[in-house]
Amino acid sequence: MATMVDVAKLAGVSTSTVSHVVNGTRHVEEETRQRVLKAIEETSYRQDVLARAMRRSRTDTIGLIVSDAGEPAFAEMVRGVEQTAARHGVTLLLANSAEDPEREARAVRTLLERRVDGLILARAAGSTSEALAALGQQDTPVVLMDRMSDLPFDQAGIENAQPTNDLVQHFASQGHRRLLLVAGDIRVSTLRERLESFGEAATAAGLSSLEQLTITAADPKVIEAEIEAALDRREPPTAVIACGTVLAAIALRTLQRRGLRMPDDIAFATFDGFAYSDLFEPRLTTVRQPAFDVGVTAAELLARRLADKSVEPTTVRLMPTIEYRRSSGESPEPNA
Repeated sequence: MATMVDVAKLAGVSTSTVSHVVNGTRHVEEETRQRVLKAIEETSYRQDVLARAMRRSRTDTIGLIVSDAGEPAFAEMVRGVEQTAARHGVTLLLANSAEDPEREARAVRTLLERRVDGLILARAAGSTSEALAALGQQDTPVVLMDRMSDLPFDQAGIENAQPTNDLVQHFASQGHRRLLLVAGDIRVSTLRERLESFGEAATAAGLSSLEQLTITAADPKVIEAEIEAALDRREPPTAVIACGTVLAAIALRTLQRRGLRMPDDIAFATFDGFAYSDLFEPRLTTVRQPAFDVGVTAAELLARRLADKSVEPTTVRLMPTIEYRRSSGESPEPNA
């Protein structure tokens, strides 16, 4: 295997000159640089990345662990992280925990063993505060994305209280008194925040807390059964809010099976939404989170932390937008 010394001999330069050309650490005259590049090509020299990383105490890689890389919002976050990492000259290593805390823990260990410079983590449901606190004791900086914590980490996510309140007010203004919130697995902090905000918003809108229904199961079959039970009540809900894309799919399938039309029989809105949502009929009212920007923000927070590990932890919450469409009834916005 060719070495830097071999390249230097062939190019007629010092090994330090070869190093400056390879690593871009100092200006080298163009003629000399071209001789070095030609020698690298002729010798098939390949830089020892690990050795270079050990000398610099950097690998120029970061790890990203998400709970479901195929979910549209997470896919956009991944794209935001990757583009920002590339702009900083950093390579992204991606892992998918599939909402499994043990799989998440294995991914963390693997990425740390690969000496990533930092981690961005969208925690799995059931991932414990103790595990997160232990991760905070590592030298490797960690940024939380989407799923927030009370622990002192840099964090990037979205505001959940205001859009939940806006949806409840929207339905209340149209005369809906009984709402159903499909919250799903509230071990996920994002879903838990939407559930908590729902109760506060219903009270603020003057709705009776006794008439509001919530579903907090994790198993899709249980969620579906509980939606069916809610619709079978003597006074069923007249509007449904789903707290995520998968939850929306379960709810919509159940409504379709029951032959309920939106918004005539029941109104509907969802968080996050679907790709190509314009293909749905009626079009769905959706709280659209700025997922790409969340990914960008998480990556920028990590870059800042890598540049200065002494800075105070920062939490950034970005505001979603609500796309009011026919599924939720009359829109409060013109031409929506």
